[in-house]
Amino acid sequence: MEANSQPNGGKTPADFDMPSFCNVLLEEQFYCSICLDVFSDPVSIFCGHNFCKACISQYWDSAVLCQCPLCKEQFDIRPKLCTNTFISEMATQFRKSICVNNKLSLHQLSEEPGKMVCDVCNGTKLRALKSCLECQTSYCETHLEPHHRVAGLRRHKLINPVANLEDRMCKKHDRYLELFCMTDQMCVCQYCTEADHKTHHTVSLEEECRARKAHLGKMEAEMQQLIQERRKKVQEIKRSVELSKKDAEREIEDSMQVFTALVRSVQRSQAKFAEVIKERERENQRRSEELVSELEKEITELQRSCTELEVLSHTEDHLHLLQRSTFNLPPKKDWSDIRVHSDLCVGNMTRALFQMEETSREFRELEEKFNTAAGRLCDDALRMMRQYSVDVTLDSDTAFPFLSLSKDKKEVMCASKRKDYPICKKRFNNSFSVLGNEGFSSGRFYYEVEVKGKTWWWLGVASESIVREGNSTVNSDRLWTVWLNGQSGYGARSYYPVPLSLRKKPQKVGVFVDYENGHVSFYDVEARFHIYSFNGCLFTEKLFPYFNPYLSCSGENSAPLVISPVTIIE
Repeated sequence: MEANSQPNGGKTPADFDMPSFCNVLLEEQFYCSICLDVFSDPVSIFCGHNFCKACISQYWDSAVLCQCPLCKEQFDIRPKLCTNTFISEMATQFRKSICVNNKLSLHQLSEEPGKMVCDVCNGTKLRALKSCLECQTSYCETHLEPHHRVAGLRRHKLINPVANLEDRMCKKHDRYLELFCMTDQMCVCQYCTEADHKTHHTVSLEEECRARKAHLGKMEAEMQQLIQERRKKVQEIKRSVELSKKDAEREIEDSMQVFTALVRSVQRSQAKFAEVIKERERENQRRSEELVSELEKEITELQRSCTELEVLSHTEDHLHLLQRSTFNLPPKKDWSDIRVHSDLCVGNMTRALFQMEETSREFRELEEKFNTAAGRLCDDALRMMRQYSVDVTLDSDTAFPFLSLSKDKKEVMCASKRKDYPICKKRFNNSFSVLGNEGFSSGRFYYEVEVKGKTWWWLGVASESIVREGNSTVNSDRLWTVWLNGQSGYGARSYYPVPLSLRKKPQKVGVFVDYENGHVSFYDVEARFHIYSFNGCLFTEKLFPYFNPYLSCSGENSAPLVISPVTIIE
């Protein structure tokens, strides 16, 4: 009896078998409700609840009020903490039991780089499985177990492991942020909806996240579309540069042939001119030699006669002197008018002009041959393109209010006053422009327009999305045209303007489009001359024939642009 008079039959806590002891005491009694781990240096406070000494001290250090974390009982004076030896011994035995019955595999004991780790583990940190918003702590699988078992902990909000859990708590109410205020566009807790945000429209974070993700997905799709459009534009510009480079090389090669022929012609003229000078010099030398020879003969004859006279003048034979008194001088030739000209270039200017005229004639013949060949090529091109001719009529719903269209919708000109056209989104309000009725999104098409009598005009094709209000120049890359500007002359433009030099003023312009190959060409139909081409274009929308007769002032530029019927050449 005496032995049994002591509590627990005189046994110490260390003498109890842990599994059977756990049947008497609930396992929850060995866990700290703050760190959710087995007690370490447990203490009891006035309300009877137990905590790790370090946990409750840290909790009170960071809290405004000194209160119990579980029952919220407040204390006027911070209680003095003393270790509960009984709970401490029980917790030690329980911890040993856990280590025996829950052997962890080796891979569970190693930390994974880049992963959230358990905030409770001592020594080697295990990977965190969940984070608790109520506890503001991340737990591994072992330390998370009480949240699945203990009734009070099962009500806690668990999320995937995250850092900075304190940022997910309401600063005012110390509750986790689980709602989103649509009015103020901010995250709030449940208490906020009963106070400052009471009349506001709130939704769950999950609902708002779904809406935001849907919006982000739409934005991403739009950005991807913008990226694709800009990549296509980059490729278009690169192709245009490459084609421009090839065109320049071809033009240089053609011009080299022409200028090489011209140089050869000049060299031939130079050789002929040098031969003329040399022949003149040889003739002059031959003539000089003949004159010198004749003069030398006369000198010899005169010297002989002079010798005879000298002999006669000294003779003593009177008879001989009288007999020779009839001596006559040799005939004399008048050399006063005989000249040898040192200027060999007399008449050189005339000959040079003659040679230049001959060279010019040869160059004109070469140019005529070149133009004839180009004309034949242009004829072949026009014959091919005219097979794709289409019947173009003007769309009055797109016409600028100061444009006048003919009844058959084949002519357009500047009107003297604003037309009473109905309001239409398709209408141009920024330029004297009008489109064709039919758009093309594939294949080839060709049409011809008379521009006779006009001093300003634009012709070509435009994308369906061309800007029709405000400043149209911001979308000039959606317009492929050639133009006549009364001040600066002819030019072409897609993204950058290109000045053009034409031999003749076109009276009728042909427009050809090859949609798949990204090709737009313009031709002077009557002169059989290629005006300009856009190559390597990337078309993604419908293309419409584009017309701009421009402003008419004091009768100037009053002639209309006329869509002409196309004659098919067999």
